[in-house]
Amino acid sequence: MRWREATPPGRISAMSEPDFVTPPLAHWPLPQALPGAILCSSRFDPQRLDADAFARHAIDLPPSIARAVAKRRAEFLAGRLCARAGIRCLGGHDEVPGLSEDRSPSWPAGLCGSITHGAGWAAAVVARNEAWRGLGLDVENLLETARAKRLLEEILTPGERQRLDPQRLALTVTLSFSLKESLFKALYPLVGTRFYFEHAELLDWDDQGHARLRLLCDLSAEWHNGRELEGQFACFDGRLLSLVGIPARR
Repeated sequence: MRWREATPPGRISAMSEPDFVTPPLAHWPLPQALPGAILCSSRFDPQRLDADAFARHAIDLPPSIARAVAKRRAEFLAGRLCARAGIRCLGGHDEVPGLSEDRSPSWPAGLCGSITHGAGWAAAVVARNEAWRGLGLDVENLLETARAKRLLEEILTPGERQRLDPQRLALTVTLSFSLKESLFKALYPLVGTRFYFEHAELLDWDDQGHARLRLLCDLSAEWHNGRELEGQFACFDGRLLSLVGIPARR
């Protein structure tokens, strides 16, 4: 896996003091690259977030985030830094997604993307609309078996439970949770309708990181009950990262 800095060198040298977040890096930790999409990630430490961090990184602090705890502010800022780095890699300006009333990212015109964060790691995937209509990215800590058993009926549909391999229970529950989150992030901007864990199912997946999902509800004429979509995932550092992409119409 090749990593490269997604932040111009001048920016890094201008912030030579220790920071709560590492400079975003462009890489592709998933098994299948999406043509035209850029993924950038950073590591961050909420305990090192200082009062000047948003101003130092030239990112606006929304009032709702300003009222949040340090962990949420750090997640928000780290995710926006990754998104800005991805937009730069696409040849864009220093643009940052806004925050919609429903708290989802509001992407600059002509772009789509997704932001995720968890346990000191943040990432964003960004693409132009002529390549992708929707992108959903989600990272989760791999569940321990005991917790996976407690969450099983909440996350898995009856069909998923019937297909469940007891020897891989924790991984399967984590994977289903994450892929359904990614599916929601990819589709919600297109349909404007919320849906939940019981409204989609993980049909199958393999150890190479490929997965297939099916909708169990009608969201629109195009995105209807029975529609199948491809997803992908990768496990690293005790995390599971998943991605669902909706290609542009040809």
